[in-house]
Parts: sequence; C-alpha cells; structure tokens
Amino acid sequence: QVQLVESGGGSVQAGGSLRLSCAASGGTFSRYDMGWIRQAPGKEREFVAAITWSGGYTFYADAVKGRFTISRDNAKNTVYLQMNSLKPEDTAVYYCAAGTGGRSHYLLGSYDYWGQGTQVTVSS
Repeated sequence: QVQLVESGGGSVQAGGSLRLSCAASGGTFSRYDMGWIRQAPGKEREFVAAITWSGGYTFYADAVKGRFTISRDNAKNTVYLQMNSLKPEDTAVYYCAAGTGGRSHYLLGSYDYWGQGTQVTVSS
C-alpha cells in the first residue's frame, strides 16, 4: 500500500510559477509510474502529466505541454510538478497518483493509489 501526500499548492497570479511535490511512503517508490491529475470546480478529473518508474519517459496533456515539467527523485521517494506560465484555467485541485505500469498513462484508471490533493488557484 502506497501513501501519497501532495504539497506546494497555493495562490498565484497568471504568469507565475508553482512547484508541487508528492512524497510517497509505504511501498517501493521506484516500482511505480507516477502521474499528476487535476480537477477544476464543476469538472471531471483530467490527466496532466506522468513519468515512468525510471524517469526515462514523460507524458503531458496538450493543455500543459511546454509549461509544466514532471520529474522524480527515487532516492527521496518524491515526484514533482514544476508549473510555469500559469493561467487561470489551471486552477484546480492537483492529485498525485501511482500506478504499476503496463497501462496507458493518460487514463485515470491506470493509477492504483491517489493522494488527497493540493489546491492551486491562479488569478488573472
């Protein structure tokens, strides 16, 4: 069983940056592909970014490509999401999730463990 705890959310003006962190415990972190998923008010959860267990491959939603960067540090059991050039439409609760791989990183059903989420608010 993997426990995931997100941090780093907050309020920022459009054009600003935030760095989210997700600390994992209770499992072998390096076994899992990791993803970031977000849910805006009144909308369904949507895929944002993912990274394979080794960090060798990354995947991004078109809406964040070129602005967000996902990375991981397996020695620290932590995955990060660097968010630059933030827009008001990036406002959402951001969730960290872990999956055992072998499935599409873009599908929310590919993730077995989820954190509680951290709020990101971008004002115009």
